[in-house]
Amino acid sequence: MASKSSGKHGKKKLSPAEKNLQAGMRLLHNHSLFGGLKGELLPRNQQALGKTTPALVNSDGYIYLNQDILLAPKQWLFLIAHCLLHLAFGHFDAENMPAYEIEDSDGKPIRKVSFQPFLWNEACDIYIDRFLIDIKVGEPLFDIHNPLLTGSQKDELQIYSYLIENHFSDSEQLFGTGAPNQCDMIGLQNPLTYHTENGDHNRFAAQFACHMANCVTDAVSQAGGHTLSNPANTPAQKAAKWFIDHYPLLGGLASHFSIIEDYRVCYQYDIQIAAIDTDVQEIYINPANRYSQEHWKFILAHEYLHAGLLHRERCQGRDPYLWNIACDFVINSWLNEMQIGEMPQDGSLYDETLRGMSAESIYDQMLSDMRKYRKLNTYHGNGGGDILGNGTNQLPTQNRRQITTLDDFCKEALQQGLEYHKQHERGYLPAGLIEEIRALSMPVIPWDVQLANWFDLHFEPLEKHRTYARPSRRQASTPDIPRPHYESAAISEYSRTFGVIIDTSGSMSAKLLGMALGSIASYATAKEVPMARVVFCDAQPYDAGYLSVEDIAGRVRVQGRGGTVLQPAVTLLHNAKDFPKDGPILIITDGMIENRLSIHHEHAYLLPRGCRLPFHTKSPVFYFSGAGS
Repeated sequence: MASKSSGKHGKKKLSPAEKNLQAGMRLLHNHSLFGGLKGELLPRNQQALGKTTPALVNSDGYIYLNQDILLAPKQWLFLIAHCLLHLAFGHFDAENMPAYEIEDSDGKPIRKVSFQPFLWNEACDIYIDRFLIDIKVGEPLFDIHNPLLTGSQKDELQIYSYLIENHFSDSEQLFGTGAPNQCDMIGLQNPLTYHTENGDHNRFAAQFACHMANCVTDAVSQAGGHTLSNPANTPAQKAAKWFIDHYPLLGGLASHFSIIEDYRVCYQYDIQIAAIDTDVQEIYINPANRYSQEHWKFILAHEYLHAGLLHRERCQGRDPYLWNIACDFVINSWLNEMQIGEMPQDGSLYDETLRGMSAESIYDQMLSDMRKYRKLNTYHGNGGGDILGNGTNQLPTQNRRQITTLDDFCKEALQQGLEYHKQHERGYLPAGLIEEIRALSMPVIPWDVQLANWFDLHFEPLEKHRTYARPSRRQASTPDIPRPHYESAAISEYSRTFGVIIDTSGSMSAKLLGMALGSIASYATAKEVPMARVVFCDAQPYDAGYLSVEDIAGRVRVQGRGGTVLQPAVTLLHNAKDFPKDGPILIITDGMIENRLSIHHEHAYLLPRGCRLPFHTKSPVFYFSGAGS
């Protein structure tokens, strides 16, 4: 039986206060100016905020709303807009806060005073409420004819000085969104500072300025009876035109992708700088970033290379976000070498130690410390990839042919651009980029990625930890400061291993065997698997014992070359006391097996392309092939 607070289907029935709060949030979302501003709205109950506290805001952009207080929707609109403007006007920023001295009319200091957070909060509240009343947003909860709201003070600092000089009480809040004796700004004691040389800035203020400019532009356009399309004279549009006119390598791609400079779209997809969607052939850039044309050249070239090098399609089951980051490292390194535009300091992933590595190699290296790399941001920002739709197929079946055609176009445009670029000597290109463009015309070997995923499933990356038992290599430079050593977690001798059963019958090609063993060894090394239990088998098993992955790759002497009976090799591993009961097994064979195998361990088969097992199996089967086969 449902409780009184539940509806017909067991869902919680909203109280009148909660309904009004949601209606107020909808009003805010639909507002032309405030609907696009950043700010995380978090409804809370009165136990969390207090019975008389409608709303609070902190410097991180979190706005806490008391869903138990009954207010009209327009009053909620006023309160939420009030909190958003604290962020947009920089009221938490140290550079905007009052000095510690009161000056006379000539600018000479009269006396020193201590900073009073409560009165600064009150001064900011008065300034915001004047603004909201002037532009007629929502419905205030106080008397709009109060003398403080009609005073002659021009900004927050003048209002603050007026409150100090006239000895206003610091215990009664009149105009904010908190309780009568409470600041509605959380964290004023720790003002924010920005390092402009590193590109730090108040993102709330920058976004508000952009939204205000767009609202004014839209209003003027509508009043004139016309609408604006993407203007052609913005730095980003000029940068895109530069590629078409002057840079043949990427000119074909640049002509095919539209540049969308719409703050509403960026707000919808939470894009901080830029992102690309190859499905709709559009690049989205956030106009709130006041980058130069040289910065936009770098960013657009970055996105063009994502499309041209088919990074979304090459994800092939890898973690989409980590793959996106690995591709970003490679692209940004190339663009630095090519000296295309100027790399923005914020949002650009660049590591000199990764220079010259492929995206696949960087991705494998990142798997050993996934927590670290997941904290990095692409040009999308906020933990999202700038390759939209990466790793997922969001299109219906009937559209897949169109996407394949688009992939072919991107490859063709990049390859033709490369030939034209080289023929006319239009600038330096890194060897790694040329190799990747050439490789686009080569067939993909899917078994390689499938095998890597199999290793991912059975061997999770070893997390590194700090230990003071062994000093750091930097300890000698600071003998008075103990520095820990980073090392991988200790593992038992046979806990991180797998079995390899190799069919050494006469029907198996030595070349194909070598290639399969080399791939196994490389992935085992990447997953920090030190040893493997190797068994060669034809008519009978030959136990090679535990071998290092390097020995598997190049120094194993293959024995046997008789018939093909693999069950004895499986039984050998089943009965081996030093092989873990849950250890996975890889079986390399050509499929010419006399009988069905009975295997209790997790296992997978590696077969040359064109061969098949004589029986059905639910275990993974990887079909590998040699170059040109």
